[in-house]
Amino acid sequence: MSKIKVLVVDDSAFMRKSISIMVESDKDIEVIATARDGEEGYNLAKTLKPDIITLDIEMPKMDGLTALKKIMKDCPTSVLMVSSLTSEGAEATLKALEYGAVDFIPKELSYVNVNIIKVKEDLIRKIKEIVRHKQLKEGLNRLRRIKGDEPSQLFVQKDIPKIGFRAIALGVSTGGPLSLQKVIPLISKKINVPMFIVQHMPPKFTKSLSDRLNGMSELEVKEAEPNEPVRNNVVYIAPGGFHIGLRKNSMGNVTVDISENPNTTLHRPSVDVMMESVINVYGKYTLGIIMTGMGKDGLEGIKMLKNLGGYCIAQNAESCIVYGMPKAVVDYGCADIVSSLEKIAEVINKVLIR
Repeated sequence: MSKIKVLVVDDSAFMRKSISIMVESDKDIEVIATARDGEEGYNLAKTLKPDIITLDIEMPKMDGLTALKKIMKDCPTSVLMVSSLTSEGAEATLKALEYGAVDFIPKELSYVNVNIIKVKEDLIRKIKEIVRHKQLKEGLNRLRRIKGDEPSQLFVQKDIPKIGFRAIALGVSTGGPLSLQKVIPLISKKINVPMFIVQHMPPKFTKSLSDRLNGMSELEVKEAEPNEPVRNNVVYIAPGGFHIGLRKNSMGNVTVDISENPNTTLHRPSVDVMMESVINVYGKYTLGIIMTGMGKDGLEGIKMLKNLGGYCIAQNAESCIVYGMPKAVVDYGCADIVSSLEKIAEVINKVLIR
């Protein structure tokens, strides 16, 4: 296989060098060029046609958001935004994801620090997973065009019965913010159950995402808070850097638990930790949903749910940014419905509205 071609766009010479050194430590990746501002990056993207671009947001001459819109219009490419871990950085990053960026890396973590090895591994993994999944989808689309097939929208393995679901537990990662905007606003108030979401994001980002989704949705969407009572028709998003769980008292009242423990998980928040806690309260009457993302966070939770006789929806490969987390569930035989992103809300409404 040819090497993955990366274009690095950043006004900081130190950042350009740091990102280049990190990604080129992998033999399968090469930095084909660097750019000092959005205009130069846009021109290089058109000329060199890289497989993926790392794009800073705040730059002189032409900022990252403007460059991103021009890139997506004239030479669509996978783009990773380089974002500051601030409320302003979170807002700009969410806009970038709406404009077509596939994911982001935190700017602060790109500097040399105690986490540099993990940062480098995460960056390399994101680049490889995003590019290779895109290449796989392009290959499948070419094959379909040759055969004259239509892309599948919804592959149903078996129907999910209306068993009186009492909660929804959803896990998502890479590609999640935009994907959630295509699902949560379409869910009806008539479902009348609480929903719990783990989206792998840093602190501050989950608050901005919650506020954005809340403004678009029939359901109330909020970043979960410690000890708050769980209410129906509320979507609770785990705060970045913390696990979300549930507690049930002797009276049957359920409250939210926010914690840094366990501290041994790969992700915090963790889909598996959330799923296990929700299932401990609602049992098989939890509807599990796994959407786009790298790795297999959520698989153990879904296995637990299936062992109790519960049900699971997994996003299909074609509509994922990265087909990792849903693939793990599908490959293990735990998915009752494999759905395109566009159909997930429809399925939720169908099985929950009585």
